[in-house]
Amino acid sequence: MKRLEKHVFVCTNRRDPNNPKGSCALKGSEEILDRFKQELAERGLRARIRANSSGCLDQCAHGCTVVVYPEQAWYGGVKPEDVPEIVEKHLVGGEVVARLLIK
Repeated sequence: MKRLEKHVFVCTNRRDPNNPKGSCALKGSEEILDRFKQELAERGLRARIRANSSGCLDQCAHGCTVVVYPEQAWYGGVKPEDVPEIVEKHLVGGEVVARLLIK
């Protein structure tokens, strides 16, 4: 099995809409995951970088949460339009997108 260079996990946890914690799925994370998969495929990166859904990453207050390994860069409040920037700057260029980092 070929080892991946990076792994992107997108929280797609879904809770009841009345849950005070909220959930990433209700904030659009499934679309974000689809955008990551699309971007990686279009750039021919799927053999090197994988995007997967994850269960709760316990960062519900930060909106749609994405974590990139091996760097352990935690992004919050991610929107679909942020995906190309994360792919270009971080996944391809090696530079974290500071404005989206959870601090």
